[in-house]
Amino acid sequence: MAQTIPVNKITLYDLEQRFQLAQDRTSEFFDEWQTALLPLTEAEKQRLDRVQLSVANLERRSLLENTVKLAVLAPLLDLAGLFLAPFYVSTEDAVNIEATDNSLVIQGRIDILVLKEELWILVIESKRAEFSPKVGIPQALSYMLAAPKRNSPIYGLVTNGTDFVFLKLVFEEVPRYGRSRQFVLGQDHDLEQVLQVLKHLARILSK
Repeated sequence: MAQTIPVNKITLYDLEQRFQLAQDRTSEFFDEWQTALLPLTEAEKQRLDRVQLSVANLERRSLLENTVKLAVLAPLLDLAGLFLAPFYVSTEDAVNIEATDNSLVIQGRIDILVLKEELWILVIESKRAEFSPKVGIPQALSYMLAAPKRNSPIYGLVTNGTDFVFLKLVFEEVPRYGRSRQFVLGQDHDLEQVLQVLKHLARILSK
């Protein structure tokens, strides 16, 4: 009988052992977050400035998950065109993924799912400092492994509202994934780069 565990308890080691997931650390594997990024307009930059001011105000208390969705992710998704066709946003979807040897079932609910079923966005709480994007990477990869489309790359974004990590998953003989560097809101032009990457992925997935 298969063991069932909640997705927030899964580790990268579990995914490596049960699903043969492997990390590809070469820059060529996941270059979408670095190359061919178009510059933002002045209007887009000004909107992002307002986002950063909003977050600075909210951080005086605590930046909880629902507030992250409202203050940070909603403007980013809107500016990237991810509320428009061919995309649509589904929230709090139940996802089950079963290990290749049928010994393990991972259960969970994804916080935000942007579809064409090829871009998954996971929001983790930022109330506690240890809830960094790194904590959410195994969870995001679990959801991505359950994606119904496997003939093209799957992309993901893990964020706590102030830190962002992009993921790419490819299904081949064994599933391989790569990750971007960690972008930090308020650091240099990182939020602008996050939007540039989202817009670039939207262009790729709209084709």
